[in-house]
Amino acid sequence: MNKSVAIIVLFLLFAVQLFVPAQMIYEQEDTLYSGTAYKFKTQPIDPSDPFRGKYIVLNYEMDSFETNDESWNGYFGTLFIYLETDAKGFASVKTISKTQLDSSDDYFITKTHYNYNGKVEFELPFNRFYMNEYKAYDAEISVRKAQADRTKTCYGLVYLKEGTGVLENVYIDDKPILEFVEEYQQEKDSIQ
Repeated sequence: MNKSVAIIVLFLLFAVQLFVPAQMIYEQEDTLYSGTAYKFKTQPIDPSDPFRGKYIVLNYEMDSFETNDESWNGYFGTLFIYLETDAKGFASVKTISKTQLDSSDDYFITKTHYNYNGKVEFELPFNRFYMNEYKAYDAEISVRKAQADRTKTCYGLVYLKEGTGVLENVYIDDKPILEFVEEYQQEKDSIQ
């Protein structure tokens, strides 16, 4: 009897260990498939995580919200950021809230990290773009060149659904970063 109970417990333990990552993957894929796409302007750098690999950290231009509401002074905690799209097609903050609003607007959840004189600052939770380690350095160089050239636009395409945000890709002038890097590498190879 004890042996069969132990087998059932072991089976349940394995099932839970498979269910949790499967649920996380499903949520991300569902957001990419049925979420709403937003473009966030970026200013990236290229660090490395020894456990996850090479990635580009995306510092977004949209990182704060101005408000006259004094209840935000000194508030540090969960933040619901509701979005709209500006005239150029990029995401912008429509409003912020400490709790989830009864609204049909797309939103994501993050934390405040600074408040000062009506300015609530935050960090977007989808700020890492992982890529092949042999291309990450060239991606950083490509993005820096693109941003130095004021005629180019660099942005992250993020899908949002029910508060979850998934970074689909990084683009330079509507071209995926990997294509841009391959062109940069070909240019570099032709010079050598």
